[in-house]
Amino acid sequence: MTDSKTLILGGVRSGKSRLAERLATQSHLPVTYIATATIEDAEMQARIELHRANRSAHWQLIEEPLQLATVLNQLAAENHCLLVDCLTLWLTNLLLHQDGTLFEHEHAAFLSVLPTLPGRIILVSNETNMGVIPMGELSRRYCDEAGRLHQLVAQQCEQVILMIAGLPHYLKGGSGG
Repeated sequence: MTDSKTLILGGVRSGKSRLAERLATQSHLPVTYIATATIEDAEMQARIELHRANRSAHWQLIEEPLQLATVLNQLAAENHCLLVDCLTLWLTNLLLHQDGTLFEHEHAAFLSVLPTLPGRIILVSNETNMGVIPMGELSRRYCDEAGRLHQLVAQQCEQVILMIAGLPHYLKGGSGG
């Protein structure tokens, strides 16, 4: 399964990043890890450090909080694996950006480039829409946009996995790979 796209969804600490890293390692391809997180406080710094410690030292790291489509388009190649962690942090970065036009531009660019990408693509994202509707306009918009993004990305992926309590539940594409 060299040319394929996988979306891994799950809650916080569900095991989604660990599974993504395992799938990337099992691909036996060179891996580029694309991190979308930004350090805003000490707690996020600690989370990022934990991810760094768990990643293979042989992997290339690209930190890109906004222009995901551009980076994917530049780096995707046959016989290469790109691991993006995570789409919901990228979405948050866009929604909070002071340039209100950036969200629409980058969102559209990502969705249009995704089906054209060669190689192995693994996308990690937080599933946040399984609870109550949040209070606050921005929180509701985030949930709406995340839900729409996940549906559109899942349509373009051969494999979709939902992680719960460290266990993968294959929603699309089976457990091979």
